[in-house]
Amino acid sequence: MSDFWNERYAKNEYAYGIQPNQFLVESISKLPKNGKILFPAEGEGRNAVFAAKNGFEVFAFDTSNEGKKKADKLADDNNIKIDYRVGILDNLNFTAASFDGVVFIYSHFPKAIRATIHQQIEQLLKPNGVIIFEAFSKEQLQYPSGGPKNIEMLFSEEEVTEQFQNIEFDFVKTEIIELSEGPFHQGKGSVVRFTGKKK
Repeated sequence: MSDFWNERYAKNEYAYGIQPNQFLVESISKLPKNGKILFPAEGEGRNAVFAAKNGFEVFAFDTSNEGKKKADKLADDNNIKIDYRVGILDNLNFTAASFDGVVFIYSHFPKAIRATIHQQIEQLLKPNGVIIFEAFSKEQLQYPSGGPKNIEMLFSEEEVTEQFQNIEFDFVKTEIIELSEGPFHQGKGSVVRFTGKKK
């Protein structure tokens, strides 16, 4: 998958734009003020940069070197700093129970490793740490607005609640939204969203 994302992110244009995800904008006040926040599969950095501009200490990771280049440039353009690491989670040396929040925005890991990664990231959260989550639902295959074409990489509410067993959810819901995020997220789409805290 690294080759796929490196090719997508190598272009000058930002694949998903430089504006933050709308659900993150609506939900960012739920994150502990000035907290330490992790962004998994962060791509070109638009959401991490937004959080850093709002006073959070921001860490991010992805497997794409090209994504990091774009994220670092966006951070420089906005005169802020983010700690962006490239690699798989096992090799990135994050400390258990060290984050105040985690923001998953379209973090579609392959099904074979997804549950494990979600559990590992839960372990990185402090007690009462906050999760903000938005990803494409299985119904997204009906829409041409972006996202994986493999149903196993898409989400249902049941999978979310099963894989985040140590989270006390504020809500979990599937919604039809209007996407306008760069050239690759445009039009109506179906997403699963939740916010919650680690028990």
